[in-house]
Amino acid sequence: MKIAAYAALAVLGALGGIAGSLIQAGWSPLGLLLSLAGAAALFWGGALLTRSRAGAGAPAAGWVLAVLALTASRPQGDFIFASGATSYVFLLGGMVLAGVCWALAPAGRPMFWVPPERLTGGRS
Repeated sequence: MKIAAYAALAVLGALGGIAGSLIQAGWSPLGLLLSLAGAAALFWGGALLTRSRAGAGAPAAGWVLAVLALTASRPQGDFIFASGATSYVFLLGGMVLAGVCWALAPAGRPMFWVPPERLTGGRS
């Protein structure tokens, strides 16, 4: 069941990367913020859903693969990413967000876990 969840998250990451690639260039500068916010929500949501770092890594891998595939120009001369600041911010910003979400993923503990000794003030 976990493998299916990770595969679904990777597909969602790829779809999010394709959609973000189109939005960031079309609605500048608001599209850049919207696409990065969507990517961060996808990465963090995957981490929270699976309670693991792999949950953040699966959509990030799909996002990176889709975005890097879109950076290549076609033989006809068409391309998705123009050589501008917003394209580079989208590419690097998404990768940084993926790393941050992976590093902060709540792996092995509940999200709002408090050690029992802090709840009782050190008394048993």
